[in-house]
Amino acid sequence: MTLALFLSILAIALPSTWTPGPNNAMLASSGATFGLRRTVPHALGVALGFPLMLFLVGLFLGELFQRSAVLQQVLRWGGAALLLWVAWKIATSGGLGGKGARARPLRFHEAVAFQWINPKAWAMAIGISAQFIGVDAPMRSALGLAAVFVLSGLSSAFGWASAGAVLARFLATPARLRIFNVTMSGLIVLGVVWMLRV
Repeated sequence: MTLALFLSILAIALPSTWTPGPNNAMLASSGATFGLRRTVPHALGVALGFPLMLFLVGLFLGELFQRSAVLQQVLRWGGAALLLWVAWKIATSGGLGGKGARARPLRFHEAVAFQWINPKAWAMAIGISAQFIGVDAPMRSALGLAAVFVLSGLSSAFGWASAGAVLARFLATPARLRIFNVTMSGLIVLGVVWMLRV
């Protein structure tokens, strides 16, 4: 993986894993309700579950890319559009949202399974795979993508869990939440522009 490619993936991985969404809202709530120690299995399930999903989706798309150059271009541009849609949804999102406290934190396998029903996870997995899976080396590309998202996911999952109560109060201010969301979505847009130039 070249440095330019790594930076392009990282430019999407960091804002997409750190911005408020279903995973981060649940981690913040769990961290605030149960504490970091009890939230560790949940955080690990998110941090490892999404890269596993990304790897499997990427590997599947990699095989399809090898068979069809037209499909590769359709998915490349469709994936870029999907990532721009995710950026728009982040920029216009209302916030963390509140749910009643659970009796226990999510378990590791529950957090891994949640990735497969999370619309943000699917949108990101398809969009990123369409942009970055190499035609000549789908396995290596999928592993590289997954590795970058493991690093980004670990930082965000434990960041949101450990700072849940503080972040929930801070982001509850409409102006701060708006600035945060617009900044994160802007980083995703810059990452998409960078990708399309490669």
